[in-house]
Amino acid sequence: MAIPNGAGGYQVGDGNLSEVTLGTQTTPVAKTAAATLTAAELTNGIITYTGAAVAITLPTVADTEVLVSSAKVNSSFDFVIINTGATNAATLTAGTGWTLVGVAAVSAVTSSTWRARKTGDGSWTAYRLA
Repeated sequence: MAIPNGAGGYQVGDGNLSEVTLGTQTTPVAKTAAATLTAAELTNGIITYTGAAVAITLPTVADTEVLVSSAKVNSSFDFVIINTGATNAATLTAGTGWTLVGVAAVSAVTSSTWRARKTGDGSWTAYRLA
């Protein structure tokens, strides 16, 4: 069934304001030490961290593009880092082919929301949204 395209967008579902939009979410990825994420861990969408002040590094763009091979320029997905530790920051760092925009440190007992956007062949940018 084709999704109707109107005057600038389309609507999925009946459009009931009280209708919940369901998705799927596997168990969040948990980290307790410095780590380089795999593409599968990144695209899981939720990464939790607790431990010493460390770097959490994005996977290489090459590895990411193997997993999300249908992505085209301007395709995007969101991910969240939740720092449950009481005292130390976790800092997101760029893997090969990534550019970061925004504050990379995720302070203790806070979270950060990121949007990963394919900006070209072999290049992605992660924008901190919140």
